[in-house]
Amino acid sequence: MLENKTLLKIKDKKNLLAFSGGADSTALFFLLLKHNIPFDIAIVNYGVREQSKEEVAYAQELAKTHNLKCHIFNAPKIEQNFEAAAREIRYNFFEELILKYKYENLLTAHHLGDRFEWMLMQFCKGAGCAEIAGMQKEQNRGIYTLIRPLLHLDKKELLAYLHADEKIYFEDESNLDEDIKRNAFRHNYSLPLLEKYLGGIKKSFEYLDEDRSQLVEEIEIKTVEELAYFKSSQNRRADIFAIDKYLKSKLYMLSANERELLKTEITIVAGRKFLVVQDRGFVFIAPFLQEKAEMPHKFKEECRVLKIEPKLRPYLYKNQKAFLKVKELLATV
Repeated sequence: MLENKTLLKIKDKKNLLAFSGGADSTALFFLLLKHNIPFDIAIVNYGVREQSKEEVAYAQELAKTHNLKCHIFNAPKIEQNFEAAAREIRYNFFEELILKYKYENLLTAHHLGDRFEWMLMQFCKGAGCAEIAGMQKEQNRGIYTLIRPLLHLDKKELLAYLHADEKIYFEDESNLDEDIKRNAFRHNYSLPLLEKYLGGIKKSFEYLDEDRSQLVEEIEIKTVEELAYFKSSQNRRADIFAIDKYLKSKLYMLSANERELLKTEITIVAGRKFLVVQDRGFVFIAPFLQEKAEMPHKFKEECRVLKIEPKLRPYLYKNQKAFLKVKELLATV
């Protein structure tokens, strides 16, 4: 079931599997074992369902049985915006483990249904080919590679595999809650369409991936401290796609309004967290600092001469290496 090209990328590597005990990650767990892929598992307990204790115990049991490490994180209580907060907690935990234990790949159990419902949600918000293509099988995130080995498989194929081998897995009741937008799309639109047109949908994603590779220029994003920067491609959509991709790696999703602003504005503040500056052929992305730091005259004069965006100056003042890099780049213009 796993593709050979994916197996070659994870064979003989240090892999960390994002595990939940649900059907998708359990199927991936046993498929990795079947192909003798080395990996450990990581699970987050959000403490909102009684069943989560059983899921953690199951993860520990599987790890012990197969001589794997099982990393567990008990998340603090989430007061609001559960999905976004849970995602941030989850990926922060994974990245801490990756740094500590030197994992090379993070494996997630996203499958075709996840990709299709995401595509439908983007399409309904307003999106181009690159956004509609959505999740990719492989994504370089700097210190590790995010790999989705199941992206070509439908949920019912995974369930058939689990049932054939009588594997234990858990059902998350929150997946039935249609007040959650993603669940509403899944039950009302993506699942019925996948049921009727699975072969055609698989083929369409193959075409989309081919088209995306031709349409979207891969832009190398460099970093100095927490400043990310790249040379503009002179194609605004390609630049926005690169900005979006980088911010996703920082667990921030651009809103539709922010995407629109990036088409016309030189500077935007995204989610009160990030500052994006498109200036004289370069794009800079930095943490947004709201406080007004006392900056010496010499620093302010250098910024004035180089015409550095005022909102970027507080961050640059506190981060000398980033300031030197911006000076170096803008001095060449």
